[in-house]
Amino acid sequence: MLGMLSLVLGVGAGLARLGTDVPTPAAALAGWHAALMICAFFGTVIGLERAVALGRAIAYLGPLVSGIGGVALLAGLPLPWAQSLFVLASCVLVGGAIAVVRRQSALFTRTLAVGAGCWLAGNLAWAASGSIQTAIPWWLAFLVVTIAGERLELTRFLPARREAAPLFRIAIATTLGGAVAAWFSSYGLVLFAAGLLALSLWLLRYDIARHNARQRGLVRYIALCLLSGYAWLAAGALIGLAGGFAPGHPLRDAALHAIALGFVFAMVFGHAPIIFPAIARVRIPYHPVFYLPLVLLHLSLVVRIAGGIGGGEAGALLRIGGMANAFALLLFVLTMVGSVLRGRGAGRG
Repeated sequence: MLGMLSLVLGVGAGLARLGTDVPTPAAALAGWHAALMICAFFGTVIGLERAVALGRAIAYLGPLVSGIGGVALLAGLPLPWAQSLFVLASCVLVGGAIAVVRRQSALFTRTLAVGAGCWLAGNLAWAASGSIQTAIPWWLAFLVVTIAGERLELTRFLPARREAAPLFRIAIATTLGGAVAAWFSSYGLVLFAAGLLALSLWLLRYDIARHNARQRGLVRYIALCLLSGYAWLAAGALIGLAGGFAPGHPLRDAALHAIALGFVFAMVFGHAPIIFPAIARVRIPYHPVFYLPLVLLHLSLVVRIAGGIGGGEAGALLRIGGMANAFALLLFVLTMVGSVLRGRGAGRG
């Protein structure tokens, strides 16, 4: 519930940044849009998923604290309070990841630990500098590396390819190297973009989604969500190579949201029918209507990016695309809720 509250107001804050009229509470949070979406929402959801997997009570402290961190932002408490809560939440996530590595040392578990470390690094950078911009590359790396690690785990069901693991390590190392270099030079963001591009190409080439796309039903739906997300990751990285990750750059909105919306939320759409039942203990039976929010997400993002690239009069397209992005997320939530209710009805029957 805390995570969903941050999601709703985070989306509203994002719309306010585009000049859209939104309720006053959301408009007042426009400056904390990224923190609400990545730390308060995704930090809570990912932390909750890991806590369920670990099965340890202490692991639930992480998502609880990140959710409370979002409330601290919403309540207008002193910024160091929220920053400290997010740092604590990321420390819990890192600790849980280390515990998993000790239990099973593999490339994918180490990658998940690195992803958690990226969130911690971003939170510390934000707290130390006072500028949220210093955290953005690390927060993006947190989401991208975490997803890549989860997808890497499933490649064990495919025939082994000797070059896959070394190429994966190179892509991750380039991404992290770029995030570090961004502290000292604007060229670091270009290197960061190169790492993301390499990672997107790796996922398109080696992920099991390429094979599952030939299946039917839920398996095919998930595969198409993933493949479309990888395409958006590549698109965002290419925009980043053109300088789009730099603060104040006219392509910044396009670069960030190609990844944060096109890639990350496509992953959410695809994994939700599997992860939500494990967390909430509910059934989410598949239905072809699942494709509606996915298609709307991609179409609205095309409109948004076209508006961002066009500039000037195209700013109206940017706002329209942003509003359609929000509606796609709302439609997704309604679709999942409807599926849960349908599953309960089928269970009683």
